[in-house]
Amino acid sequence: MKIALAITTVALCLVSTSCNTFIGMGRDIQSVGKGLSNTADKTQNN
Repeated sequence: MKIALAITTVALCLVSTSCNTFIGMGRDIQSVGKGLSNTADKTQNN
């Protein structure tokens, strides 16, 4: 039981610090979406 709790805690720490905050993660995803949209627009216009 203690091992499972320790593994879960470590996993949550790694996930939550990967983008500093969940707000930061949202901004990262938004940035990727804008980049994809811009690329699609450029491709469509050519």
